[in-house]
Amino acid sequence: MIRRTLIAEALQSEEQKDSIQVCGWVKTRRNAGEVVFLELNDGSCRSNLQCVVEAGTKAFDALAGVSTGAAVRISGRLEESPGKGQRWELHAEELEVYGFADSSAYPLQKKHHSDEFLRSIAHLRSRTNKYGAAFRIRSEAARAVHDYFAENGFHYVHTPILTGSDCEGAGEMFRVTVLPPDQPVKMSEGANPFSNDFFGRECSLTVSGQLEAEALAMGLGRVYTFGPTFRAENSNTPRHAAEFWMVEPEMAFADLFDAMKTAEDLVCRVISQVLERCGDDIELFDRYVEPGLIKRLENLWMRPFARCPYREAIKILNAGGKKFEYPVSFGSDLQTEHERFLAEEHFGRPVIVYDYPKNIKAFYMKQNDDGETVAAMDVLVPRIGELIGGSQREENADRLLRRMRELGQDPLKYDWYLDLRRFGTAPHAGFGMGFERMIMLLTGISNIRDVIPFPRTPGSLPF
Repeated sequence: MIRRTLIAEALQSEEQKDSIQVCGWVKTRRNAGEVVFLELNDGSCRSNLQCVVEAGTKAFDALAGVSTGAAVRISGRLEESPGKGQRWELHAEELEVYGFADSSAYPLQKKHHSDEFLRSIAHLRSRTNKYGAAFRIRSEAARAVHDYFAENGFHYVHTPILTGSDCEGAGEMFRVTVLPPDQPVKMSEGANPFSNDFFGRECSLTVSGQLEAEALAMGLGRVYTFGPTFRAENSNTPRHAAEFWMVEPEMAFADLFDAMKTAEDLVCRVISQVLERCGDDIELFDRYVEPGLIKRLENLWMRPFARCPYREAIKILNAGGKKFEYPVSFGSDLQTEHERFLAEEHFGRPVIVYDYPKNIKAFYMKQNDDGETVAAMDVLVPRIGELIGGSQREENADRLLRRMRELGQDPLKYDWYLDLRRFGTAPHAGFGMGFERMIMLLTGISNIRDVIPFPRTPGSLPF
């Protein structure tokens, strides 16, 4: 039995091979009399392998019905190609069809397809050049995340998807229940409405693994979680999705500036590793999606990120002479237009804005001595705006409890979280990086729906 060779391996071969076997999907078929040319791709790389099928071979006899989209296995000789732009081609000897594709119904023909159309067939769009490249870049970016943390003493941990805590305190959470939807809950006044539910209490999909990661950091020192999070925010924008992935490190014995450095180092590592290992895929986006992308990405990780206190950022925005849709003053939450102005026009590079007003931030952030701000930071990058949000966490139990009550949080639901401050508390910090926003930065893709294989957005759940 001949071992299957990935097309990426075949194209990188240093010598011709008398016997090789590849599998893949037919991208194009071209008939030229007694010779048929098939372009084959198996997803291992952007480039196709040209397969030459000549009359008189078993492969030629098996060609009936093979058209664009068909899945095949081809074995033969890997030889140097006389054609331009390709070093190798496969001279087919045997061909087996695993699955035909009806040419009259197959939706991915050799023509331009809009992103909107491809979202409607998300189960097939990974076979296109653009989305194959995007999802390979996504894979390498995830690998870079794991590589960075493994090399810097972090432990990879898994935090719950089902939760009884609202990390952000915004209440925009998906409720999980096993109660029949057509049977209203019957209960007396003051009774637990969830007593007959699976957990006997309210359960939701998590918006963040941060709180549990904090608990693990208080025993393991440095941890990170990398998984799906969910937000029931009815926002139909190119930057929001109901299901998305977050990279969330937490560090014991660390402050806000440690979090800033880790965030900057992580972003730079992901960009540099993807540029190094996905050059062909990145080149596609540089050519067809965002011209100049490669140079801009190189500039991002080669220069130190700027750092700017929130108060100073407000002054810059008001003194810049630019009219914004949303005016800003101290206490305003920065909008995407403000974030992009700072990163793109004022600093011309990523900038970390820190020390935000406490009234626009979550209950768990460490309060600064000025009584107005918290030790929070956001990493803002060109074209995207906010990529990372984080803070030093409040390690003082009394201050944390007071802040919970100020924001209307029920301390009883967070008693275990308060225990972390009662038993061996220590300074600690962390952040969350929106993984899809990182992929948008890496590819120039402008809509979050196009960097997630199966996007979940308001009113859209087709797969």
